[in-house]
Amino acid sequence: MKPQSLNTKIFVDSGDPNETKEAIRLLGFLDGQTTNPTLISKNPEAKEEVEEGDKFTKQELLGFYKEVVREISGLIRQGSVSVEVYADKNTTTEEMLTQGREMFSWIPNAHVKFPTTKQGLAAAEQAVKEGMRVNMTLCFSQEQAAAVYGATRGAKKGDVFVSPFIGRLDDRGENGMNLIENILRMYGKGDGHVEVLTASVRNLDHFLYALHLGSDIITSPFKILKEWAEKGMATPGDAFVYEVGELKPIAYKELDLKKDWREFDISHELTDNGMERFSSDWNNLMKL
Repeated sequence: MKPQSLNTKIFVDSGDPNETKEAIRLLGFLDGQTTNPTLISKNPEAKEEVEEGDKFTKQELLGFYKEVVREISGLIRQGSVSVEVYADKNTTTEEMLTQGREMFSWIPNAHVKFPTTKQGLAAAEQAVKEGMRVNMTLCFSQEQAAAVYGATRGAKKGDVFVSPFIGRLDDRGENGMNLIENILRMYGKGDGHVEVLTASVRNLDHFLYALHLGSDIITSPFKILKEWAEKGMATPGDAFVYEVGELKPIAYKELDLKKDWREFDISHELTDNGMERFSSDWNNLMKL
């Protein structure tokens, strides 16, 4: 059962409904799930199709994604399931919105994932006006998080997530957990309508420190949830210390959340790289 001291929502980051079932069995609860094109490409059924040389058409692939998401949704009826639009550097705002509207209709508990780019933010701005729930993904800077806040202003709490990818910042020698600290601190001055979803969690220390910081949500690979369960689902106390090692700090910036989101510098090479990777993994599942 969920520990009484746990206020953070726990999601599994997976494109495999079997991992959803196993996570629920191990933890006794699950608050949601995040999916993306790379995770869907690792789904056992999708991998088997590709290994047998029988790739999907675009419509078949969307149909497969829809089936997977519907199965997951049925397992977490009270939770959230994030479904990601296809987006590369050439995808327009309107194309993202068209995909988002369709994906939002797949299940009753969807959050549609848009990239934290100019086009993705413009799509989210319109999406929330239409009553859609969104999860802004591939966030790597405090400026991007400030832009998410501005673009979705007026949305209800619970309808908007921002997903900072901490592991990929660590990979290049920066302390990704500083970004979580900085966004939580910045959002503390706002109206609370955007929830911070700690993503790209690589190890149990990431997971525990995100709990310690009070991240609204953590999405984690199944193996880390399993490790946490095996250690008794302990929550970190006040004495918890996160070992930074040689990672460089990311400084906090004083940003005005009242500004128009278009005034923030939201460019980040890791966002561009992430979009390229997701779209490549998606394209690899499709027939030429």
